[in-house]
Amino acid sequence: MDYRTLRALEPSRFTDAADGYRAVRDMASAAKDHLDKQVAAGMRKTLDGEAAQAALKQLQGLSANFHYAQVECGLVSTALNGFGHDIEVAKRRLDSAVEDAHADRMTVNSDGSVSYPAGGERAEGELSPGGKAGGVTDEAAQAVNRQAARFDPNPYYARAQAYADRIAATLKEATEADEKWAPKLRALKADDDLTVSDRDWTDVKSDTGGVLHAADHYLGTITGPPEEGDAEDNAAWWKGLTPEQRADYLAVHPAAVGALDGLPAEVRDEANRLVLAESRAAYQLELKSIPPEPIKYAPNSNGSYPIGMQTEAWREWNEKYGGRKAFLEQGMKGMVAIQDRFDRTGEDGLPEAYLLGFDLEGKGDGRVILANGNPDDADHTAVYVPGTFAGIESIGEGRGHGDLGRGERLWAESSRLVPGEKVATITWLDYNAPDSIVPEATRGRYAEEGGPILRQFLDGNRVAHQQETGGSTHTTVIGHSYGSTVVGVAAQSGSWRDGPLADDILVAGSPGVQADKAADLGVGADHVWAMGGPWDDQFVRQGGRMMGLGDNWTIPTDESFGGKIMKNDSGGHGGFWDSDGQNASLALKNQARVITGRYGDVVLDD
Repeated sequence: MDYRTLRALEPSRFTDAADGYRAVRDMASAAKDHLDKQVAAGMRKTLDGEAAQAALKQLQGLSANFHYAQVECGLVSTALNGFGHDIEVAKRRLDSAVEDAHADRMTVNSDGSVSYPAGGERAEGELSPGGKAGGVTDEAAQAVNRQAARFDPNPYYARAQAYADRIAATLKEATEADEKWAPKLRALKADDDLTVSDRDWTDVKSDTGGVLHAADHYLGTITGPPEEGDAEDNAAWWKGLTPEQRADYLAVHPAAVGALDGLPAEVRDEANRLVLAESRAAYQLELKSIPPEPIKYAPNSNGSYPIGMQTEAWREWNEKYGGRKAFLEQGMKGMVAIQDRFDRTGEDGLPEAYLLGFDLEGKGDGRVILANGNPDDADHTAVYVPGTFAGIESIGEGRGHGDLGRGERLWAESSRLVPGEKVATITWLDYNAPDSIVPEATRGRYAEEGGPILRQFLDGNRVAHQQETGGSTHTTVIGHSYGSTVVGVAAQSGSWRDGPLADDILVAGSPGVQADKAADLGVGADHVWAMGGPWDDQFVRQGGRMMGLGDNWTIPTDESFGGKIMKNDSGGHGGFWDSDGQNASLALKNQARVITGRYGDVVLDD
């Protein structure tokens, strides 16, 4: 970049353009939300049939376009801010060098050289003549020029050379910024079609990495979240950023923003949906790249396929691709279930969903935290913690079922009890759940690791709700099976300053909560609720007693534990959330009564 160009350049042109792209990003985001949460949700609530389904599919495609535009415009805005920052730094240094030269009675020429006046000792009645110094950036050349200046009788020469070198350095800096950013900005150009493909989303991840690397100086001016900060620290950090800084930080650090407790649910949801879209595309493309599975069994002479005769081709394929393919398919199963929940907003009155946490490989089983309704402004919030075998691959287990489905049923029944009030139910899978009953589910270490994480999340919900409403929400934590052990540890973690874990703690099929008294959970014995079932539920609960998951051989369904034992009609360990869509089970109704604070209506065991 030459001297005249940089002198005339206004960095605000780039930051103004960044503001424009950010405005487009916000419009695309608003359009996407309008389609998903109002138009499509309204259609699912009132329309049915093939024509409605076809129209909904078209709307989903349009929503994906808006989502892609939102993300790419966010990256373009960040890139332009980064380029503008780099140019502004170079221009500020250039202007400073020019001003210093002018103040020293020198002239800066249109090529960046510096002319200096006559001066120094008189020679035969004359001052040493003036001249012109051309700037250099090479260190060896600068050393030669400095040496020459020492022998020049005109003292202006050395100073002019220094100014010229400063000017040359800023021009080089600006040129390098231009050369760095030009290909990055060109790379952000989208395909000229109306289909957002898996390749497009993987390109987004590549684009993000490019912008993150190129904009390191600019992004370094944005203070990152506090290291090892709590939810209040995170909330204060986010609140202290400007809207521009928030948008730019989220654009290049979506996974980090989505994982921060204490941030608004809408912010975490936006960040995690981006991570979901990128991850799903990457998994899909990798699955497509794996060669088809060859025939597994070699035939006998009579044409049958005995179990013991695996083909060599299959063994080679299985060794190279089998484990990876299974891993990818498990992740895809969970991501499809999450997207399906998004796509069912409005169906049977379902509210908008918020993805408050997502990491395919986090905590061993994958990390999924999904809310029905916005917990930041809810009057009643329930957090459901699943137990043994919980993982991203099983979180859906069929449309509207599995651990996500249980959260939906809790929302539907609770909302029915308090018309006009806002309810949010959250499925929380952010711990490494045991993958076997024996020996893993007999050990307390999974709960010991997960309990403090659950408390941090609940603290974050409290802080985010306080920031949004200035008040608090009635919170119930529900633990199923080993999830109740996690809840028990969470309730007993922290210090007295942290206060109680929630307003109510409810456990179903609990093998123990690492305590022998309800009062030990910190919410008051009258706010600790327990349910137990027959058959396999008895096996889980009594097995937990034998293995010491409850202190002193005590579990929450024991009368001596001191909590309230609820009557229920569950047929077994997994039946506490049964509902046929019209009629909820007594177990589900009782949970909803606790969630909404209708304690007098809870049916207790005789």
